[in-house]
Amino acid sequence: MSYISAIIQGLIQGFTEFLPISSSGHLSLFQYFTGQNSESSVLFSVLLHFGTLAAVAIAFWPTIWELIREVFAFLRDLFTGRVFRVKPNAKRRMLFMLFLSCLPLLVIPFVQDQITSLSSDDSILAEGIGFLLTALLLTLADHVVKGNKTAKNQTPADALAIGMAQACATLPGISRSGSTICSGLLMGLSRSYAVAYSFILGMPAILAAGLLDLKDILGGTGAAENLSWGPALVGMLVGAVSGFFAIKLVNYIVKSDKFKVFAYYTLFLGLTVVALAIIEMVTDHALQSMVVSLLK
Repeated sequence: MSYISAIIQGLIQGFTEFLPISSSGHLSLFQYFTGQNSESSVLFSVLLHFGTLAAVAIAFWPTIWELIREVFAFLRDLFTGRVFRVKPNAKRRMLFMLFLSCLPLLVIPFVQDQITSLSSDDSILAEGIGFLLTALLLTLADHVVKGNKTAKNQTPADALAIGMAQACATLPGISRSGSTICSGLLMGLSRSYAVAYSFILGMPAILAAGLLDLKDILGGTGAAENLSWGPALVGMLVGAVSGFFAIKLVNYIVKSDKFKVFAYYTLFLGLTVVALAIIEMVTDHALQSMVVSLLK
């Protein structure tokens, strides 16, 4: 893998991880048409996701730090017997809601191999269908009445719905940020809170998914030895920087009601990718072979 390829993939990961258009789907398409859809490419994708974790940590550090402090305050109240006598504040309620939203992810380890295979197989049909589902979610969210729920009045049902959307977003082509923000808006969350909740929720999800992939990929397959670590580290850095700016852009997009732009984009992309997938199946991957040959 060249440095240019790593930088391009870092930019794709950084922007598409937080824009509601699916980073996994875009990376999978790039790797497919450049002949890089191998276990080493999956490992590189995992490393890129770790880079975007840094972007979230920087962008939302004040809120994250308050949540960390609240964890220790909760433990203090738990061990001193005050936990049921103290009315939960907004940050403690948010911690509880984030915990509930993570519960649906417990089913992912049982289907992780199937999910990983969709990203590294020799077809892009799954990605195309995922883009179409993302377009549907974005369209629904664009027509919903603006809500005003925050951590103070968010319900457990809201948290579980967002968590189930996040679990579905482990499939390629389905945007994690798009699905969680849209489900939050559909459940009546305020726009700014839906964005913050979505990105902070993504941190344990991305970390857990990355560690699971690392365990499977590094299990004696030689993926680590075949990976170009210099370009990979550059790609991680590019992903972190571009991800930070993408987060700022998403805040603007959500508040200014411009989700429909991404609904149109993912709809067009999904239809195109499904058509290309059918052509590839009929022609025995002739298009992929042509593109790979041109890029050599």
